[in-house]
Amino acid sequence: MKVLLKEQLLMANKLLSSLLITSSIMASAISFQSAAASIKISGEIKQGGLIIGKAEATDKVTLNGKPLVVSKQGDYAFGFSRDDKESYQLVVTSVNGDRVEKTLTPAKREYKLQRIEGIKKSIMQPNPEAVKRSQKDSQQVKAARKISSDITSFAGGFIPPIKGIITGVYGSQRIYNGVPKTPHYGLDYAGKTGDPVKAPAAGKVLLWVPDMFYSGGTMIIDHGQGISSTFLHLSDSYVATGDTVKQGQVVAAVGKSGRATGPHLDWRINWFDVKIDPALALKVKPIK
Repeated sequence: MKVLLKEQLLMANKLLSSLLITSSIMASAISFQSAAASIKISGEIKQGGLIIGKAEATDKVTLNGKPLVVSKQGDYAFGFSRDDKESYQLVVTSVNGDRVEKTLTPAKREYKLQRIEGIKKSIMQPNPEAVKRSQKDSQQVKAARKISSDITSFAGGFIPPIKGIITGVYGSQRIYNGVPKTPHYGLDYAGKTGDPVKAPAAGKVLLWVPDMFYSGGTMIIDHGQGISSTFLHLSDSYVATGDTVKQGQVVAAVGKSGRATGPHLDWRINWFDVKIDPALALKVKPIK
């Protein structure tokens, strides 16, 4: 009986040891999988596109060797300009050295061009005072767009800031007397003076100037990591610089201030100085 009991105890110890070893191996595998790098992105890979990504908070993310900010929730973002023809290497590296990469080449787009001949030379030559004033305005806008905050509102997606017919699209360009003018970088919505303008995503008001020379009432809202919304030609603001706003909150009113031919909203999106197509930003889906 004692011999049998001893053999049973030895078998039980061997079984227990085997289970512990197996458990340890499984735990190591699970740990490795959770630390493995992966590329999860949302958005259209085309000129003017906004891309949002999801990684582990401890991952290192680079775009063509340049580091991107990764939030505590693992969110990051970048975008492509109107005429971007470059190929990009997106690399995600985990803390254990695991590395994955993906080549992104923005698809080429065709933009609406309008050629207008017979414009008087006096109209083509800008007023020196207007140029001086607009340069000052531009410096304020550029300074606001350089800001990179830890806000992650961009990761939740965007909603249209106004209900209205779209009258102007991103990328369109007028050519006067054979001279190309600056392309249009916004999405124009028809509206009436005083119509409510809502925040397309939550964020912080970086700038509110009621009387810029060309753009009139101008507001910029920070959505995080260099992603910002700009509203032009506003007639009024219901928030002040430094205020925090929620998605869908009424922040301003449609107007025709500045050099506008009629009341409308010109909505623009930037990733720092990269001009993004708002229509493509509206298509970006949050990554779960």
